[in-house]
Amino acid sequence: MSHKQRSDPEARRFGRHIRALRSERGLTQELLAERSGLSADSVRSLENGKFSPSRGTLRKLCTGLDLQMSTFFLLYETGGRRGEHELLDLLRTRSPAELRALTAIVRELIAQLDQLSPPEVEGQL
Repeated sequence: MSHKQRSDPEARRFGRHIRALRSERGLTQELLAERSGLSADSVRSLENGKFSPSRGTLRKLCTGLDLQMSTFFLLYETGGRRGEHELLDLLRTRSPAELRALTAIVRELIAQLDQLSPPEVEGQL
């Protein structure tokens, strides 16, 4: 892993971002390391903001998190609405027929959710 030693606030923020993405997926540091082809020590160091990853390390990390690198950085910059970006990542590789089927399924799920409770209004979260 090629990286520079860092211990600045931005590196710690970047590490927290990696940790949050890993936690949301229910992954341990060891499992993320295995899925990424990195050492568990590397994942720990990144999460603790001790190192700035190379592009290759970031690519491996994104593979382990099952995220496009663009989505990884978009989530880092915006810090919110992760679900929307991740759904788009999942849909990018689907065929037009699969997208039509998924759209119908999602519409049905949303209709069922709306029957259970009124839709949340943005800003009231």
